[in-house]
Amino acid sequence: MKARSAIVYSVLRLLAFLVPFGILMLFPIMREYYWLAAIFAALIGLSLSVLFLRKPLDEVTSGLAERRAQARAAASDEEAEDAAADAAAPATPAAPATPAAPDAETPGSRS
Repeated sequence: MKARSAIVYSVLRLLAFLVPFGILMLFPIMREYYWLAAIFAALIGLSLSVLFLRKPLDEVTSGLAERRAQARAAASDEEAEDAAADAAAPATPAAPATPAAPDAETPGSRS
């Protein structure tokens, strides 16, 4: 993933929110109800990003998909190398486990 495409997309999304928010804050009623201006700005920003930011979003998501595919390929390579190393290593027999001796109670040990 190119860092530039992610930064461009993030900046454009922030502008899609901040510009409408700034415009709405120019109205006197929205100064009192700033939370309402933020909600409207978020809805406007979401609409603008869906309509106009499809190409930068596609670039970012394709970069993330490529990065994930490379990580999976590297993980499968490591698993294959581990399996090959395990197959090449000579198997050593495990020592037989000795059963634990039961505790012998002495007649005077009970309270």
